[in-house]
Amino acid sequence: MLSYGPLWKTMKDRKVTTYTLIYKKGFSAATITSLRKNKSITMYTLGRLCEILECTPNDIVEFLPDKK
Repeated sequence: MLSYGPLWKTMKDRKVTTYTLIYKKGFSAATITSLRKNKSITMYTLGRLCEILECTPNDIVEFLPDKK
């Protein structure tokens, strides 16, 4: 299971809002919704987030074991 919990912390630490991602960096609202719902994103999107936030993928996404 994917979790973008680290993304929200990284964004807060770097003072980057979802408004900035959508209106200043060109992300679609659908992409932000996917992130909020922990759905998969493309490697391109992950790379762009890393560039904008000046971080690594570990600062954006974590993989959690499935609960059965």
